[in-house]
Amino acid sequence: MSRNESNKISIPQKLAYGCGMSGGNIMSVLMSNFITAYFTDTALIAPLAIATMMVVARVFDGVSDFAMGSVVDRTHTKIGKARPWIYVAAPLMLVGIILILNVPTGWSDGMKLFYAYVTYIFLNAIVYTIYGISHTALLPRMTRDSQDRTLTSTVAIIMQNLAQIAAASGITVLYLNIGWRYTSVIVGLVAGILILIEALVCRETVGMDENTASADAGKKQQDVPPLLDQFKAVLKCKYFWCCLVFGICTLVYNANAASCTIYYCTWVLGDSMYTATLLGLGVAPSIIMLVVTPYLTKRFSKRTFMSVCSLGLILSFLLINIAPTSKGLLLGCAFLRNFAGGPMFAGIYAFIADSANYVEWKSGIHAEGLMSSSQSMGQKIGMGIGGASVMWVLAAAGYDATLEVQSTAVMSALKFSYIWVDAIVCVILLICILLLDVEKYLPEMQKKLS
Repeated sequence: MSRNESNKISIPQKLAYGCGMSGGNIMSVLMSNFITAYFTDTALIAPLAIATMMVVARVFDGVSDFAMGSVVDRTHTKIGKARPWIYVAAPLMLVGIILILNVPTGWSDGMKLFYAYVTYIFLNAIVYTIYGISHTALLPRMTRDSQDRTLTSTVAIIMQNLAQIAAASGITVLYLNIGWRYTSVIVGLVAGILILIEALVCRETVGMDENTASADAGKKQQDVPPLLDQFKAVLKCKYFWCCLVFGICTLVYNANAASCTIYYCTWVLGDSMYTATLLGLGVAPSIIMLVVTPYLTKRFSKRTFMSVCSLGLILSFLLINIAPTSKGLLLGCAFLRNFAGGPMFAGIYAFIADSANYVEWKSGIHAEGLMSSSQSMGQKIGMGIGGASVMWVLAAAGYDATLEVQSTAVMSALKFSYIWVDAIVCVILLICILLLDVEKYLPEMQKKLS
């Protein structure tokens, strides 16, 4: 191992990593908070058709995630394995966001649905796959210092949450005032530029001795283990599956709550503008928690800290039952949910980096790309299921966007989706975190890999 592999990540690189994560999160906010409402209420596509589309798209995600993970592991350039693909992702993110928010309104229902399928799969299964896996794989290649990786991911999540506040509020204001067409251009530009900053500033150090131009092309190919061996090493690692379920559950509760919020505020509360308050101000407490996350994870371990946070998530949903139409209670529960949920997004990146080192420790195989596919798959499966679950519930209850008043069945369905679906998912999340005990191997791993 070269001397600089365990060096601390510089502050500019930490901030740049956070910029990239913020750019990716803008796309996530759009897809989890607004896209279902755009498809049903603006493009006038049936809710059940959208729910089906979100599930079907997951098939493409599974294939593309593993394929991209393998591509990253086999990439050899002067700037590393992951960074080149972050450069590619930046302009594609701009194009994808513009396309998905411009369904031709004059087309037939069948053609509009076809357009939605193509653009949704392009943005999720191709663009976000390229960015998500390369971004996640970049962290374990920036340093081997586990605590500094946790600090870096925490800084990035704080910046991501600030971006989420701005995106949730900003997109709401933009589309209500200038429409989705111009909103798509603005949102796409901001997301693409933030991702480009990450590519320009961040540096890879781990494993660069054998990947730099000093190594001849033949040796580069010999240093890469067979793809089948990489798959075996990753898939037999229980932490790959734990990280996958961790990511799925985190995004299911987040996407379900976010997608349901705009419907809940519009129909149950009768105040659609309150959506910006819940999605914007409700995020603020997570920033406070994230500031102390590096200290708490070092003091109590990531697993213990995340387990306590998951209990807070469960409570944040169950408390809404006390007064489902109280704006004050909803905001309070949103504060608690984001207070407890913010560290989850930092935790998953740190757990994946530790798990990638675990695979290398056990098998001697570098597989940061394939291990990172657990995060990408988990995030996209979670967003798909979380968004689709709202559509399934609304379709079953008879939701009709053209009505001025919804039925009692729809109101009950919205309350069920907003409260009980997420509470159940967070219980599964707690169980998954309890199984993620990779930290107990860190001292031994560091000693051997050093």
